[in-house]
Amino acid sequence: MFKSLKLASLFIISMFTFSALAADDAVNTGRFNDTAIKGYDTVAYFTQSKAVEGSEAFTYKWRDGVWHFASQENLDLFKGDPEKYAPQYGGWCAYAMSDRGRTVRIDPEAWHIHDGKLYLNYNKRVQKAWLEDKLTNIAEADGFYPEATNVKSFLK
Repeated sequence: MFKSLKLASLFIISMFTFSALAADDAVNTGRFNDTAIKGYDTVAYFTQSKAVEGSEAFTYKWRDGVWHFASQENLDLFKGDPEKYAPQYGGWCAYAMSDRGRTVRIDPEAWHIHDGKLYLNYNKRVQKAWLEDKLTNIAEADGFYPEATNVKSFLK
């Protein structure tokens, strides 16, 4: 009885977290959709130095997320080197990831680029705290991601 209950539980968990199995590094998407980083253009943070909403006209599927872009040029830049433009930790809050690998949603307006990498935070207040010890927080978060978002680690 216990064994079948455990198997049923694992099946249910895997149904809700299947996308995490499909990629090495899970991406923060909407609860009821597959839109990455709330539909914001990840390339614009680098090219325009601001948060810009993407468009349904310019989308690209990568790591089980649909990424939106403000222009064809930004879409092409992303396609050419997604690792360069994708936010760290799959777009999860960088500060929460540094705290035992917690996965917390983000505010696309709370962002920071450090050493050519994009970091997103839950909100601007949280971002301020994250920036106070940015290097330590990055090192700690690097130790948790991608395992923190990998369903296999939850099943151990």
